[in-house]
Amino acid sequence: MRFNMNRIIIISFLFIIMATSVPVFAGGKTIPQIIGEAKSQITEVTVGVIKNDIDVGKNFVLLDVRTSDEFNAGHLPKGINIPRGTLEFLIGKFYPNKETEIVLYCRTDARAALCTNTLHEMGYTNVKNLKGGFKAWGEAGYSIYNRHGEFKMIAFEKKE
Repeated sequence: MRFNMNRIIIISFLFIIMATSVPVFAGGKTIPQIIGEAKSQITEVTVGVIKNDIDVGKNFVLLDVRTSDEFNAGHLPKGINIPRGTLEFLIGKFYPNKETEIVLYCRTDARAALCTNTLHEMGYTNVKNLKGGFKAWGEAGYSIYNRHGEFKMIAFEKKE
């Protein structure tokens, strides 16, 4: 198995920063504060509501803002991938109508909350964040898809 050590170090560093309440810059806000502020300004929707909307064929965009690698490993049905780093540049190209209903998700709901807030600031009027994100969807037992087809996540525990 081939590992890219620089990538592992950078990802580890980012997770440490995200998990702490230490300001990223002196005098700045912490990551949880920034996410909390974004969540206070957006609408969130539960996985049960979205599952029902998919089942009844409701017309909306289910936007996955995770990386392409995360998306390819598994995504929600109807999920469309525009990674967070390119969202502002591509959203208008694919969805120029600012009234389009868009539900955003990521692994837990932090990145998606930031993106939902950004789209709101860009003038999109019908955007929502999927509360709990991909993780909550899988934990609810709902189907996940990738290039191999449909599957469900299973819970597992590390045994000592």
